[in-house]
Amino acid sequence: MLTKHMDYILELSRTLNFNRAAENLFISQPTLSYQIKNLEEELGFCIFDRRGKTVELTPAGAQFTETLQNIRNELHRAVEQAQTFSSKYSTSISIGMSVRSMLMRLPEAIMRFADTHPATDVVPYFQYYGMYDSFLRKEKDILFAVYEHVRKYSEIRFHKLYTSRIFLITEHSDPLAKKEIIREEDLAGRTLMIGGGSPNALKAVQQRIIRNVHVDYFNSPDHDNTLTNVAARKGVCLAPGFLNDHSGQFAWIPFDCEENFPCVLCTHSADRRKEVLDFVKTLQQIYEEYSTSSR
Repeated sequence: MLTKHMDYILELSRTLNFNRAAENLFISQPTLSYQIKNLEEELGFCIFDRRGKTVELTPAGAQFTETLQNIRNELHRAVEQAQTFSSKYSTSISIGMSVRSMLMRLPEAIMRFADTHPATDVVPYFQYYGMYDSFLRKEKDILFAVYEHVRKYSEIRFHKLYTSRIFLITEHSDPLAKKEIIREEDLAGRTLMIGGGSPNALKAVQQRIIRNVHVDYFNSPDHDNTLTNVAARKGVCLAPGFLNDHSGQFAWIPFDCEENFPCVLCTHSADRRKEVLDFVKTLQQIYEEYSTSSR
C-alpha cells in the first residue's frame, strides 16, 4: 500500500462522499472508486459500506482507518524529522534510559556538546520496559543503566557516571518528612511498599527492615503505582535517588544504609566513534561538577 492509497482511504473516511473526496484529492471520482475497490480486494475486507449514494465505514473499516491514521501521522513526523536532520546534521547519537529522571543533567550535556559538535544530533529515548534489549540489538548508541543490571554483558563498555543512594519517599505532611535522615527504627508501625522489580540492593534493604522492624508491607507493581499509593497515604516506600524527578510533589529523605546503586553509561565495544565517546565524557564531566550526594 502506497502513501497515496492511505490518503485515498483516509479522505473518503473523513468525507464519506466519493465526489467530495475525489475533489479534495484532485482525482476523478471513477479513479477513486476503482482504487478503493482494488484496495479492499487486496486487504481482504470491506472498508466502506456503499448504500446508493451514501458511504459508511464498516466496523472493520472504522478500526482499520483509526490505525491507518496513526501510521500516516507517524510517517509524516518521520519525514519531517529526517528533513530537519538532513538540513542541519551529518550524524546522530541515540541515548536510551528508562525514565527521564535518571539523567537530569542530559539537557545541559546536549547544549554543551552542541558547542563543540554542531553537526551531531543527540536523540534521547525513554522506554520503561525493553530498553536494555533495544540497546543490545544496537538500536541505541548509549544506554544509561544501573551497573548490576548490565555487568554480565561482555560486549559492552562501561563508563562510570554517578552513584545513587536510597531514599524514603513520603508525603510532605508525614512526620518522617521532617527528618534529615531515616533509620530502620523510624519505620516501626508503618506500611512499606515493596516493588517486585526493585534492584537487588534495594530488595536487600527492604528484607532487612521486614526482619528487624515491625512493619506492614505490600507489593506495588511499579514506581508510578507506588507514588500513587504514597499520595493516597497508603504507605511509604524506599527508592533509588535516580527516580526522583525533582517535581517537589513528595519528600525524598536519605535512608541510613550502606547499599547504593553505581550507575553507568554503556556503549558498544565495537563502537569507537569519537562523537559517541566525546558525549560520554561530556556527561561525565557535568556530573563531576555537581555533587551527587542528593542522588
